Amino acid sequence: MNIERMDLNLLIYLDALLKERNVTKAAHHLGLSQPAMSNGLRRLRKAFEDPLLIRTSAGMTPTERALELQPMIRQVLAAIDKTIQPKAEFNALDSNRTFRIMTSDYAEPILIPPLVEQLRKQAPGISFDIMTPSDVDFLDVEQGKVDLVINQFDEIPQSFHQKALWRDDFVCLVSSNNPIRHDFSLENYLQANHIWVSKTGMGIGVGMNPSDTQRRGCVDNALNSLGKARNIRVYTRHYQSAVQLAAKQDLIVTLPRKATYISMVHQSIALIDPPFPIPHMTLTMSWSPLLQHNTAHRWIRTLINEIAQKIDTD
Repeated sequence: MNIERMDLNLLIYLDALLKERNVTKAAHHLGLSQPAMSNGLRRLRKAFEDPLLIRTSAGMTPTERALELQPMIRQVLAAIDKTIQPKAEFNALDSNRTFRIMTSDYAEPILIPPLVEQLRKQAPGISFDIMTPSDVDFLDVEQGKVDLVINQFDEIPQSFHQKALWRDDFVCLVSSNNPIRHDFSLENYLQANHIWVSKTGMGIGVGMNPSDTQRRGCVDNALNSLGKARNIRVYTRHYQSAVQLAAKQDLIVTLPRKATYISMVHQSIALIDPPFPIPHMTLTMSWSPLLQHNTAHRWIRTLINEIAQKIDTD
């Protein structure tokens, strides 16, 4: 086995499995799903060329190889944990740490300003490096190079930790001068021209293919379930520019309601409920297992979650 090809997160999985000797309990201990832990065990068995844990009448019983590995893995994980932990308990007031956070312009104008305002009181020395989804890939997060990714995710590595920050419904934005607002039926919605706004995922994207309906997201998936499709004339990755286009053109933009909070500073836009049901979207905060127990990281995650819950109830 080549150490360069080994996912070191699997050692955390094996440690939990050998402690609990139960896949479900080990998954719960690490905050993972049972399928994710089962997949981890399959990868471990392949990596070590040993079954490691065998189901017997007494439960999951470790093999001889697993028992040999257990103290060594504990020693390795303890050394890693000691290395990444600060020497003393995290003191936010005296910290000069920089947190690198990836988020889209949907969440950034809503979440970051109150976060920065709170930090001016609690931790004036802390800095933020706010990144976009195209700046980051999952490997950066897995290795701890990026502290947090905050977005709506269709897929995310099963080893990552996650926390739902809020759920959001959808709303349509049209110009106040657009006559469609007086008869906003599904038929008229489908005949109109639309702005698509979303992300193609993390990492450098390759743009949208108009014929590719699989990557368009919540709105078009909801229409597809009705056997319908809309006429998209503009594809953009920026919520704020989409709002501006809706104000100036005879176009419709359908987007999460909270994305309109910052932009609604004039009277030229009308907000209308969509003429068809769209499932809510969930904003999720995710991070590497390597940072799960870091005290500074726990502190910033807790603070972000508290601010997000307040926003969700406002």
